[in-house]
Amino acid sequence: MEITSIAHAIRSATMTASFVAIAAFLPMAAHAQIDKATTEALESYFDFVDYNSGTITAEQIPAEDWKKFYVLDVRDAGQYAREHIPGAFNIEWRKVFSERARLPRDKTILAYCNTGSFSGQVAMALRMAGFENVRILHGGYGEWKTRGGMDAATRAAKERK
Repeated sequence: MEITSIAHAIRSATMTASFVAIAAFLPMAAHAQIDKATTEALESYFDFVDYNSGTITAEQIPAEDWKKFYVLDVRDAGQYAREHIPGAFNIEWRKVFSERARLPRDKTILAYCNTGSFSGQVAMALRMAGFENVRILHGGYGEWKTRGGMDAATRAAKERK
């Protein structure tokens, strides 16, 4: 009789654990469902993207052309206050999507962070929201500074000669 009670307790505990596991998994499964509009936006984004198609290096921008861009620094306000690309606007990367109405649609937005990872997320979100005018500064602020900042194109041209 005791063995039967133990077997019953084990079966009961196993069933309870199974139900708990299923109940815990259901919210994740629900989140895994993507609506059609989101799927289409992702497909559109990845159709646009090929290696480096959405990036621009500092060397590709002559000093006089920087004014043609809406330069968007997506780092936090403290980093922006310490140093930033001259003329850049600052909206922290987490807030860019919710503040996208402030961004121009008639001028190329050149987003940057420290390395390109946060600006890449910003560019993806904005492109999915219909902004076709977003590019990423390759390598972020650190590489821009290392390559010569506003004079990176001039420096690169001299090095090629």
